[in-house]
Amino acid sequence: MTTPSAVITSRADVRTDAPARYAKQLVSHLGRKVDFAVDGTTSTARFGTATGQVVVGDGVLALVASGTDPDDVALVERVLGSHLERFGQRNELTVSWTRTTTEDPR
Repeated sequence: MTTPSAVITSRADVRTDAPARYAKQLVSHLGRKVDFAVDGTTSTARFGTATGQVVVGDGVLALVASGTDPDDVALVERVLGSHLERFGQRNELTVSWTRTTTEDPR
């Protein structure tokens, strides 16, 4: 039996008038280094042992990082957050992450 481990989930909801455009730009740019799977409005990629998601909403672009390794989750936060802020600098986009930790029942 495997011992349970903590799953870290971090989320940033960024308000913008153009969430789809920023998502496309982010996924296209980062897609040179990591493979994104696109399913509807959600794009997902692996960063080490963590998962990063870019989710287009109505007036909001959600960035989600999740995994069991805090360093890999922090990597996703850094990569997605810094690139989005750079792309949205003219519109003063800011990324603010909120982390939660839950026990994985495995």
